Amino acid sequence: MPPLLHPWQLLSIIIAGMLSERQQRAIEYLREENRVLREQLAGKRVLLNDDQRRRLAVRGKALGRKLLGEICTIVTPDTVLRWHRELIARKYDGSARRRTGRRGVMRTIRDLCVRMASENPGWGYSRIQGALSNLGHQVGRSTIRRILKEHGLEPAPQRHTPWSVFLRAHWEAIAAADFFTVEAWTLRGLTRFSVFFVIDLETRRVRIAGITDEPTSEWVTRITRSLVDGVDGFLLKHRHLIHDLDPLFTDQFRSLLRSAGIGAVKLPPRSPNLNAYAERFVRSIKEECLSKIIPIGEDHLRHAIEEYAAHYHLERNHQGLGNRLIEGHAETEPALHIQGRERLGGILRSYQRAA
Repeated sequence: MPPLLHPWQLLSIIIAGMLSERQQRAIEYLREENRVLREQLAGKRVLLNDDQRRRLAVRGKALGRKLLGEICTIVTPDTVLRWHRELIARKYDGSARRRTGRRGVMRTIRDLCVRMASENPGWGYSRIQGALSNLGHQVGRSTIRRILKEHGLEPAPQRHTPWSVFLRAHWEAIAAADFFTVEAWTLRGLTRFSVFFVIDLETRRVRIAGITDEPTSEWVTRITRSLVDGVDGFLLKHRHLIHDLDPLFTDQFRSLLRSAGIGAVKLPPRSPNLNAYAERFVRSIKEECLSKIIPIGEDHLRHAIEEYAAHYHLERNHQGLGNRLIEGHAETEPALHIQGRERLGGILRSYQRAA
């Protein structure tokens, strides 16, 4: 006769049976749900990312092959187990953490090498090595050579001087000339006006030399005579004038410059960056002023350009000059009482200490 079970033991058996039946029903539901999912996919392959594979592999290994074969529908049991083996192999694979060869050069040293070579075209590997040594970095010549080669920098004799470096070295003696056009309404209808200007590269000062609706080479030459005047000409201290290939810059124009001791530097075609300072002024005056008004007549256009020129020199901060003013002065002490100034009806604004 089998031994009698304690009531608590009998209750445990009943509960375990109920839980087992409940788990079996849950498994059957999940299996059917996965089967419906596969039918919806219509045989398409399910693309899983690494994180999803890892989660399935960890939980699939705990179930075993037999149970996986009963419930797994997205992938085969062998695939889940293979993912688990790969996880184990990756965990104990130390090759990814091992470093081979010499220690890599720090990012700061790489940046210094590139900076020194870019800013100093005449510096060779040894000169750069010495400059790095002055800063406490001991780097071999072969390492410097490899870094520069990776960044596309040629050896010193073949490295060209950047145009920006050349301009900065000659700022005091270089000015640039250019044109821009503006459409204005006149009695003849919509009329295009040409504006001729020159800019001092060192100070960013601009002289609006002339405005006309019929630009000719004679008009440009006549204006240039006032720019090279020996008493108060804008180009008096300059020795070079950059200009593009505009046909208004004729041989007579260049001859006039040479007679005043100024060399004309004609830029090659399709090279707007070589006259970047003049191009930047054109962009500024158009974006900040001329694109926000409709010039009505030549007088209105001249007034708008004159107002912007005054704002440009006296009230506008220039990032290329360390965010300073060209001719105006900044307050040395914080101003408590501020007054605003408007030009062109509020299109141009500035702020200053109240009188």
